[in-house]
Parts: sequence; C-alpha cells; structure tokens
Amino acid sequence: MASVQDQLEVKFRLTDGSDIGPKTFPAATSVATLKESVIAQWPKEKENGPRTVKDVKLISAGKILENNKTLGECQSPLCDVPGGVTTMHVVVQPPPLEKEKKIINEPKQNKCVCVIL
Repeated sequence: MASVQDQLEVKFRLTDGSDIGPKTFPAATSVATLKESVIAQWPKEKENGPRTVKDVKLISAGKILENNKTLGECQSPLCDVPGGVTTMHVVVQPPPLEKEKKIINEPKQNKCVCVIL
C-alpha cells in the first residue's frame, strides 16, 4: 500500500467554474471538516450558498465523499499526482421548498378505489 503524504493541496471547483483555494490540509482531515472549510470560504456574492455540512457534497475522482472518511482515505492513486493540487467538485443541495415540507407533514388519507369490469 502506498504511503499517505502528510499534507495535501486541495482546491474546490464550484458549479459555475470558479474555484476556492488551493489550500493545504493534513491527510487526517475529515471530509466533514473540508465541507466546513468550503462553507466558511464560500464567496459572499454568490447566491444559494450552503448553510450546513449536509447541504454540501464533495466529489473527487467521480466519487461522492463520505463525511466520516479522511482526506488520505479519499485520495485516488490513479488521479492524484504526488505534490500536485487535487480538485474536488462542490455540489450544493438546494434547501427544500416550503410546499414540499407541508406535503410531507400532512397525514395521508386512505382512499379506496373500486373497479368494476
């Protein structure tokens, strides 16, 4: 198994093509901590920014990263060049609409439908 570097340089690519970073993180940094960093550095002029870690999905080498994994565990040996910058794509899940919340909270009514053939 290849040894994991102590520090990794990561930049975050937003959906509009702009970047946050690059910034250096220890390999032991959790994905949840990376998401918190993205939220803290989110450009103020952009609308619909993430509010919580659950609103953000990080994608690296085509895989959605899990919050409990570390940066070192997520590193792809095929895509990441030692000493290079790793680009992670940031996807923000939009907050649910108020109408959807109301529909979810309403109790379902049982309806019976009869068909006569």
